[in-house]
Amino acid sequence: MNTMRRQLLGLGFVAASSLLAIHAAQALTAPQPITIDGGPLGELEVSGGVDGYAYFMSNTSNHIQSTGMGMSSGILEVQKNTGVLQFTVELGANSFQVLGAEAYDGKGHIANASVNQFPTGPLYEGYVTIAPTNSPITVSAGMLASLEGYEYGADYYNAVQLETLLYYVQNNNARGVEATLTEGPVTATVQYGDSTDSGVWNVIQALISYKIDDNNVANIYGAYNLGKTGPNTYLYALPSSIKTGQGQEPYANNALIGAYYNYTHNNWTLVPEVQYVYARKDVQIGINGQSSNFGAALFSDYTFTNTPYSVGSWIEYFDSHSSAADNYSWAIGPNAEAIGVAVAPTWQYKHLFARANAGYIYLLHNTDSVGGHYGFGNDNSHGQFTGTLEAGLMF
Repeated sequence: MNTMRRQLLGLGFVAASSLLAIHAAQALTAPQPITIDGGPLGELEVSGGVDGYAYFMSNTSNHIQSTGMGMSSGILEVQKNTGVLQFTVELGANSFQVLGAEAYDGKGHIANASVNQFPTGPLYEGYVTIAPTNSPITVSAGMLASLEGYEYGADYYNAVQLETLLYYVQNNNARGVEATLTEGPVTATVQYGDSTDSGVWNVIQALISYKIDDNNVANIYGAYNLGKTGPNTYLYALPSSIKTGQGQEPYANNALIGAYYNYTHNNWTLVPEVQYVYARKDVQIGINGQSSNFGAALFSDYTFTNTPYSVGSWIEYFDSHSSAADNYSWAIGPNAEAIGVAVAPTWQYKHLFARANAGYIYLLHNTDSVGGHYGFGNDNSHGQFTGTLEAGLMF
Protein backbone atom coordinates (compact mmCIF):
# COMPACT_ATOMS: atom_id res chain seq x y z
CA MET A 1 0.00 0.00 0.00
CA ASN A 2 1.06 3.53 -0.56
CA THR A 3 2.89 4.98 2.44
CA MET A 4 1.04 8.29 2.20
CA ARG A 5 -2.24 6.50 2.87
CA ARG A 6 -1.29 6.30 6.55
CA GLN A 7 -0.58 10.03 6.61
CA LEU A 8 -3.84 11.05 4.94
CA LEU A 9 -6.38 9.29 7.12
CA GLY A 10 -8.35 11.72 9.24
CA LEU A 11 -9.07 12.06 12.94
CA GLY A 12 -12.10 10.02 13.97
CA PHE A 13 -14.08 12.72 15.77
CA VAL A 14 -17.73 13.16 14.80
CA ALA A 15 -19.15 16.64 14.44
CA ALA A 16 -21.34 16.65 17.53
CA SER A 17 -19.60 16.61 20.90
CA SER A 18 -22.39 14.43 22.28
CA LEU A 19 -21.50 11.76 19.73
CA LEU A 20 -17.88 11.89 20.85
CA ALA A 21 -18.91 11.05 24.40
CA ILE A 22 -20.86 8.01 23.14
CA HIS A 23 -18.16 6.96 20.70
CA ALA A 24 -15.08 7.11 22.91
CA ALA A 25 -13.76 4.67 25.48
CA GLN A 26 -10.01 4.94 25.72
CA ALA A 27 -7.23 4.05 28.16
CA LEU A 28 -6.07 7.64 28.56
CA THR A 29 -8.35 10.06 30.40
CA ALA A 30 -8.55 13.46 28.72
CA PRO A 31 -8.48 16.37 31.19
CA GLN A 32 -11.38 18.79 31.26
CA PRO A 33 -10.99 21.35 28.43
CA ILE A 34 -9.64 24.78 29.32
CA THR A 35 -12.50 27.30 29.32
CA ILE A 36 -11.78 30.83 28.15
CA ASP A 37 -13.84 33.97 27.55
CA GLY A 38 -14.07 34.48 23.80
CA GLY A 39 -15.62 37.94 24.05
CA PRO A 40 -18.31 38.31 21.40
CA LEU A 41 -17.87 34.61 20.52
CA GLY A 42 -18.93 33.54 23.99
CA GLU A 43 -17.39 30.77 26.09
CA LEU A 44 -14.73 28.70 24.27
CA GLU A 45 -13.17 25.36 25.16
CA VAL A 46 -9.50 24.67 24.36
CA SER A 47 -8.03 21.15 24.37
CA GLY A 48 -5.43 19.05 22.59
CA GLY A 49 -2.43 16.83 22.93
CA VAL A 50 1.07 16.08 21.72
CA ASP A 51 3.20 12.91 21.85
CA GLY A 52 6.37 11.40 20.48
CA TYR A 53 7.92 7.93 20.49
CA ALA A 54 10.83 5.65 19.74
CA TYR A 55 10.21 2.46 17.79
CA PHE A 56 11.63 -0.92 16.84
CA MET A 57 10.33 -3.08 13.99
CA SER A 58 11.47 -6.58 12.97
CA ASN A 59 11.68 -8.02 9.45
CA THR A 60 11.92 -4.71 7.64
CA SER A 61 13.05 -4.33 4.04
CA ASN A 62 16.46 -2.90 3.16
CA HIS A 63 15.02 0.55 2.41
CA ILE A 64 13.30 0.86 5.80
CA GLN A 65 15.06 1.53 9.09
CA SER A 66 14.15 -0.90 11.87
CA THR A 67 14.66 1.65 14.67
CA GLY A 68 14.13 5.38 15.05
CA MET A 69 12.15 8.17 16.67
CA GLY A 70 9.25 10.34 15.58
CA MET A 71 6.48 12.72 16.55
CA SER A 72 3.11 10.99 16.54
CA SER A 73 0.49 13.73 17.04
CA GLY A 74 0.23 17.41 17.82
CA ILE A 75 -3.28 18.89 17.76
CA LEU A 76 -4.85 22.05 19.22
CA GLU A 77 -8.65 22.23 19.29
CA VAL A 78 -10.87 25.25 19.95
CA GLN A 79 -14.63 24.72 20.25
CA LYS A 80 -17.73 26.77 20.86
CA ASN A 81 -20.41 24.33 22.06
CA THR A 82 -23.13 26.73 23.17
CA GLY A 83 -25.69 28.85 21.37
CA VAL A 84 -27.29 28.48 17.97
CA LEU A 85 -24.04 29.09 16.07
CA GLN A 86 -21.22 26.79 17.16
CA PHE A 87 -17.85 25.85 15.66
CA THR A 88 -14.83 23.56 15.94
CA VAL A 89 -11.31 24.34 14.72
CA GLU A 90 -8.44 21.85 14.97
CA LEU A 91 -4.89 22.79 14.01
CA GLY A 92 -1.96 20.42 13.77
CA ALA A 93 -1.17 16.99 12.37
CA ASN A 94 -0.72 13.32 13.21
CA SER A 95 1.04 10.28 11.82
CA PHE A 96 -0.04 6.64 11.85
CA GLN A 97 1.37 3.38 13.10
CA VAL A 98 -0.87 0.72 11.57
CA LEU A 99 0.42 -2.71 12.58
CA GLY A 100 2.05 -4.35 9.56
CA ALA A 101 1.65 -1.34 7.27
CA GLU A 102 5.18 0.09 7.66
CA ALA A 103 4.06 3.70 7.85
CA TYR A 104 7.18 5.43 6.64
CA ASP A 105 7.92 8.55 4.63
CA GLY A 106 9.33 6.75 1.58
CA LYS A 107 12.91 7.70 2.55
CA GLY A 108 13.50 4.97 5.08
CA HIS A 109 12.44 7.00 8.12
CA ILE A 110 9.32 6.79 10.21
CA ALA A 111 6.56 9.16 9.11
CA ASN A 112 6.38 12.18 11.42
CA ALA A 113 3.31 14.30 11.97
CA SER A 114 3.45 17.14 9.45
CA VAL A 115 1.15 20.04 8.62
CA ASN A 116 1.99 19.45 4.95
CA GLN A 117 0.22 16.09 4.77
CA PHE A 118 -3.28 17.50 4.11
CA PRO A 119 -4.41 19.70 1.21
CA THR A 120 -5.77 22.08 3.87
CA GLY A 121 -2.33 22.47 5.46
CA PRO A 122 -2.38 23.03 9.24
CA LEU A 123 -6.21 23.01 9.31
CA TYR A 124 -6.84 19.50 10.56
CA GLU A 125 -10.56 20.05 10.91
CA GLY A 126 -12.75 23.13 10.86
CA TYR A 127 -16.52 23.39 10.66
CA VAL A 128 -19.47 25.44 11.83
CA THR A 129 -22.59 23.93 13.39
CA ILE A 130 -26.12 25.32 13.46
CA ALA A 131 -27.92 24.06 16.59
CA PRO A 132 -31.42 25.59 16.75
CA THR A 133 -32.85 25.96 20.26
CA ASN A 134 -34.97 22.97 21.35
CA SER A 135 -34.36 21.23 18.02
CA PRO A 136 -33.21 17.58 17.84
CA ILE A 137 -31.36 18.35 14.61
CA THR A 138 -28.02 20.09 14.11
CA VAL A 139 -26.30 20.84 10.79
CA SER A 140 -22.54 21.19 10.26
CA ALA A 141 -20.44 22.25 7.27
CA GLY A 142 -16.71 22.50 6.60
CA MET A 143 -13.76 20.14 7.05
CA LEU A 144 -15.55 17.27 8.84
CA ALA A 145 -14.33 14.11 10.54
CA SER A 146 -14.99 10.65 9.15
CA LEU A 147 -17.95 8.84 10.69
CA GLU A 148 -16.40 5.42 10.13
CA GLY A 149 -15.02 3.04 12.70
CA TYR A 150 -14.14 2.93 16.38
CA GLU A 151 -10.47 4.00 16.31
CA TYR A 152 -9.25 7.60 16.12
CA GLY A 153 -6.50 9.28 14.15
CA ALA A 154 -4.88 10.94 17.18
CA ASP A 155 -3.37 7.90 18.90
CA TYR A 156 -3.79 9.22 22.46
CA TYR A 157 -7.54 8.70 22.07
CA ASN A 158 -6.94 4.97 21.49
CA ALA A 159 -6.11 2.32 24.08
CA VAL A 160 -3.05 1.31 22.00
CA GLN A 161 -0.88 3.53 19.81
CA LEU A 162 -0.70 0.84 17.12
CA GLU A 163 -3.81 0.72 14.91
CA THR A 164 -5.68 -2.05 13.12
CA LEU A 165 -6.29 -2.61 9.43
CA LEU A 166 -9.96 -1.80 10.02
CA TYR A 167 -8.90 1.79 10.63
CA TYR A 168 -6.47 1.69 7.72
CA VAL A 169 -9.11 1.05 5.03
CA GLN A 170 -11.64 3.66 6.20
CA ASN A 171 -12.38 6.91 4.37
CA ASN A 172 -10.72 10.17 5.27
CA ASN A 173 -12.22 13.27 6.82
CA ALA A 174 -14.26 15.27 4.32
CA ARG A 175 -14.98 18.71 3.07
CA GLY A 176 -18.74 18.49 3.20
CA VAL A 177 -21.99 18.92 5.11
CA GLU A 178 -23.71 16.73 7.68
CA ALA A 179 -26.86 16.58 9.78
CA THR A 180 -27.23 14.98 13.21
CA LEU A 181 -30.52 13.88 14.77
CA THR A 182 -30.72 13.07 18.48
CA GLU A 183 -33.97 11.50 19.63
CA GLY A 184 -33.96 9.77 23.00
CA PRO A 185 -31.29 7.01 23.04
CA VAL A 186 -30.69 7.27 19.28
CA THR A 187 -28.16 9.58 17.60
CA ALA A 188 -27.90 9.48 13.79
CA THR A 189 -25.54 11.45 11.56
CA VAL A 190 -25.47 11.57 7.76
CA GLN A 191 -22.60 13.24 5.89
CA TYR A 192 -22.09 14.17 2.25
CA GLY A 193 -18.69 15.28 0.96
CA ASP A 194 -15.46 14.31 -0.77
CA SER A 195 -14.03 11.97 1.94
CA THR A 196 -10.85 11.33 -0.04
CA ASP A 197 -9.14 14.74 -0.15
CA SER A 198 -10.25 14.83 -3.77
CA GLY A 199 -12.55 17.86 -3.86
CA VAL A 200 -15.11 15.65 -5.61
CA TRP A 201 -18.32 15.52 -3.54
CA ASN A 202 -19.69 12.04 -4.14
CA VAL A 203 -19.37 10.06 -0.88
CA ILE A 204 -22.16 9.65 1.66
CA GLN A 205 -21.34 8.42 5.17
CA ALA A 206 -23.64 7.56 8.08
CA LEU A 207 -23.35 6.64 11.75
CA ILE A 208 -26.21 5.48 13.98
CA SER A 209 -25.67 5.02 17.73
CA TYR A 210 -28.18 3.49 20.15
CA LYS A 211 -27.49 4.01 23.86
CA ILE A 212 -29.04 1.01 25.58
CA ASP A 213 -27.86 2.21 29.00
CA ASP A 214 -24.77 3.83 30.54
CA ASN A 215 -22.74 0.66 29.96
CA ASN A 216 -23.92 -0.45 26.52
CA VAL A 217 -23.94 1.44 23.21
CA ALA A 218 -24.47 -0.13 19.76
CA ASN A 219 -23.11 1.60 16.64
CA ILE A 220 -23.57 0.99 12.92
CA TYR A 221 -21.64 2.94 10.27
CA GLY A 222 -21.24 2.92 6.53
CA ALA A 223 -20.17 4.78 3.40
CA TYR A 224 -20.98 4.63 -0.29
CA ASN A 225 -19.45 6.32 -3.31
CA LEU A 226 -22.38 7.77 -5.24
CA GLY A 227 -20.34 8.67 -8.29
CA LYS A 228 -16.87 8.17 -9.66
CA THR A 229 -14.00 9.92 -7.96
CA GLY A 230 -11.58 8.54 -10.50
CA PRO A 231 -7.97 9.71 -10.43
CA ASN A 232 -8.77 12.64 -8.10
CA THR A 233 -8.70 10.43 -5.03
CA TYR A 234 -6.12 10.93 -2.28
CA LEU A 235 -2.61 11.41 -3.68
CA TYR A 236 -3.75 12.61 -7.06
CA ALA A 237 -5.21 15.68 -5.37
CA LEU A 238 -1.94 16.54 -3.59
CA PRO A 239 0.98 18.68 -4.80
CA SER A 240 3.29 16.74 -7.11
CA SER A 241 6.18 17.22 -4.66
CA ILE A 242 4.65 14.76 -2.17
CA LYS A 243 2.86 12.34 -4.47
CA THR A 244 3.98 8.77 -4.66
CA GLY A 245 1.26 7.84 -7.13
CA GLN A 246 0.37 4.22 -6.40
CA GLY A 247 -2.00 2.20 -4.27
CA GLN A 248 -5.00 4.53 -4.14
CA GLU A 249 -7.20 2.77 -6.69
CA PRO A 250 -9.66 1.03 -4.32
CA TYR A 251 -10.35 4.28 -2.45
CA ALA A 252 -11.58 5.90 -5.65
CA ASN A 253 -14.58 3.63 -5.93
CA ASN A 254 -15.37 1.92 -2.63
CA ALA A 255 -18.26 1.15 -0.27
CA LEU A 256 -18.04 0.16 3.37
CA ILE A 257 -20.26 -1.08 6.20
CA GLY A 258 -19.37 -1.88 9.79
CA ALA A 259 -20.54 -2.02 13.39
CA TYR A 260 -19.06 -1.86 16.88
CA TYR A 261 -20.45 -2.27 20.40
CA ASN A 262 -19.22 -0.33 23.45
CA TYR A 263 -19.49 -2.30 26.70
CA THR A 264 -18.21 -1.00 30.03
CA HIS A 265 -18.36 -2.76 33.41
CA ASN A 266 -16.44 -1.67 36.49
CA ASN A 267 -12.81 -1.38 35.34
CA TRP A 268 -13.32 -2.98 31.94
CA THR A 269 -14.10 -1.58 28.51
CA LEU A 270 -14.70 -4.04 25.67
CA VAL A 271 -15.46 -3.09 22.06
CA PRO A 272 -15.96 -5.74 19.34
CA GLU A 273 -16.02 -4.42 15.75
CA VAL A 274 -16.67 -5.96 12.33
CA GLN A 275 -16.24 -4.30 8.94
CA TYR A 276 -16.51 -5.07 5.23
CA VAL A 277 -15.25 -2.85 2.41
CA TYR A 278 -15.17 -3.43 -1.33
CA ALA A 279 -14.23 -1.61 -4.52
CA ARG A 280 -16.27 -2.03 -7.69
CA LYS A 281 -14.65 -2.95 -10.99
CA ASP A 282 -13.36 0.11 -12.86
CA VAL A 283 -10.79 -0.67 -15.55
CA GLN A 284 -10.21 3.03 -16.25
CA ILE A 285 -8.56 3.56 -12.86
CA GLY A 286 -6.89 0.15 -12.65
CA ILE A 287 -9.49 -1.99 -10.85
CA ASN A 288 -9.85 -4.97 -13.18
CA GLY A 289 -12.12 -6.95 -10.87
CA GLN A 290 -14.06 -6.42 -7.67
CA SER A 291 -11.85 -6.41 -4.57
CA SER A 292 -12.75 -6.51 -0.90
CA ASN A 293 -11.53 -6.70 2.67
CA PHE A 294 -13.25 -8.19 5.72
CA GLY A 295 -11.98 -7.27 9.17
CA ALA A 296 -12.91 -8.04 12.76
CA ALA A 297 -11.36 -6.83 16.00
CA LEU A 298 -11.86 -6.88 19.76
CA PHE A 299 -10.58 -3.86 21.69
CA SER A 300 -10.19 -3.93 25.47
CA ASP A 301 -9.00 -1.68 28.26
CA TYR A 302 -8.56 -2.41 31.96
CA THR A 303 -7.95 0.36 34.49
CA PHE A 304 -6.40 -0.52 37.86
CA THR A 305 -8.40 1.07 40.70
CA ASN A 306 -6.79 4.00 42.53
CA THR A 307 -3.60 3.78 40.47
CA PRO A 308 -2.25 5.68 37.44
CA TYR A 309 -1.98 2.41 35.48
CA SER A 310 -4.10 0.74 32.81
CA VAL A 311 -3.62 -1.85 30.07
CA GLY A 312 -5.06 -1.46 26.58
CA SER A 313 -5.10 -4.23 23.98
CA TRP A 314 -6.71 -5.52 20.81
CA ILE A 315 -6.76 -8.56 18.57
CA GLU A 316 -7.73 -8.46 14.88
CA TYR A 317 -8.33 -10.69 11.87
CA PHE A 318 -8.58 -9.61 8.25
CA ASP A 319 -9.02 -11.31 4.89
CA SER A 320 -8.48 -9.24 1.74
CA HIS A 321 -8.93 -10.05 -1.95
CA SER A 322 -7.56 -8.26 -5.02
CA SER A 323 -6.00 -9.21 -8.32
CA ALA A 324 -2.23 -9.52 -8.51
CA ALA A 325 -2.45 -7.79 -11.90
CA ASP A 326 -4.07 -4.66 -10.45
CA ASN A 327 -0.90 -3.23 -8.83
CA TYR A 328 -2.61 -2.51 -5.52
CA SER A 329 -3.68 -4.29 -2.37
CA TRP A 330 -5.73 -3.37 0.67
CA ALA A 331 -2.74 -4.26 2.83
CA ILE A 332 0.62 -6.03 2.58
CA GLY A 333 -0.22 -7.93 -0.61
CA PRO A 334 -3.03 -9.29 -2.82
CA ASN A 335 -5.27 -11.78 -0.98
CA ALA A 336 -3.50 -11.21 2.33
CA GLU A 337 -5.05 -12.93 5.34
CA ALA A 338 -3.66 -12.24 8.80
CA ILE A 339 -4.17 -12.07 12.53
CA GLY A 340 -2.68 -9.38 14.75
CA VAL A 341 -2.47 -8.59 18.44
CA ALA A 342 -1.32 -5.51 20.35
CA VAL A 343 -0.97 -4.55 24.02
CA ALA A 344 -0.10 -1.29 25.78
CA PRO A 345 0.68 -0.97 29.52
CA THR A 346 -0.07 2.69 30.24
CA TRP A 347 0.80 5.25 32.95
CA GLN A 348 -0.97 8.60 33.26
CA TYR A 349 -0.59 11.35 35.86
CA LYS A 350 -2.96 14.27 35.25
CA HIS A 351 -1.84 15.72 31.91
CA LEU A 352 1.23 13.51 31.38
CA PHE A 353 1.23 9.96 30.04
CA ALA A 354 3.64 7.25 28.94
CA ARG A 355 3.07 3.78 27.54
CA ALA A 356 4.85 0.85 25.98
CA ASN A 357 3.14 -0.49 22.85
CA ALA A 358 3.87 -3.92 21.41
CA GLY A 359 2.21 -5.63 18.46
CA TYR A 360 2.69 -8.72 16.31
CA ILE A 361 1.05 -9.55 13.00
CA TYR A 362 1.16 -12.95 11.28
CA LEU A 363 0.20 -13.68 7.68
CA LEU A 364 -1.96 -16.78 7.30
CA HIS A 365 -1.86 -16.38 3.51
CA ASN A 366 0.86 -14.65 1.49
CA THR A 367 0.55 -15.94 -2.09
CA ASP A 368 -1.05 -14.00 -4.93
CA SER A 369 -3.20 -15.42 -7.74
CA VAL A 370 -0.20 -16.16 -9.99
CA GLY A 371 1.89 -17.90 -7.34
CA GLY A 372 4.01 -14.94 -6.24
CA HIS A 373 4.90 -14.54 -2.55
CA TYR A 374 4.89 -11.41 -0.40
CA GLY A 375 5.42 -10.68 3.26
CA PHE A 376 7.69 -8.78 5.64
CA GLY A 377 11.34 -8.03 5.06
CA ASN A 378 13.53 -9.16 2.21
CA ASP A 379 12.69 -12.85 2.76
CA ASN A 380 8.89 -12.35 2.78
CA SER A 381 8.51 -13.47 6.39
CA HIS A 382 5.04 -14.32 7.66
CA GLY A 383 5.38 -12.27 10.86
CA GLN A 384 6.43 -8.83 12.01
CA PHE A 385 6.86 -7.34 15.49
CA THR A 386 6.48 -3.62 16.22
CA GLY A 387 7.30 -2.01 19.56
CA THR A 388 7.18 1.64 20.64
CA LEU A 389 7.92 3.68 23.77
CA GLU A 390 5.60 6.69 23.77
CA ALA A 391 5.26 9.78 25.95
CA GLY A 392 3.19 12.94 25.74
CA LEU A 393 0.68 15.25 27.35
CA MET A 394 -2.98 16.07 26.98
CA PHE A 395 -4.72 19.30 27.94
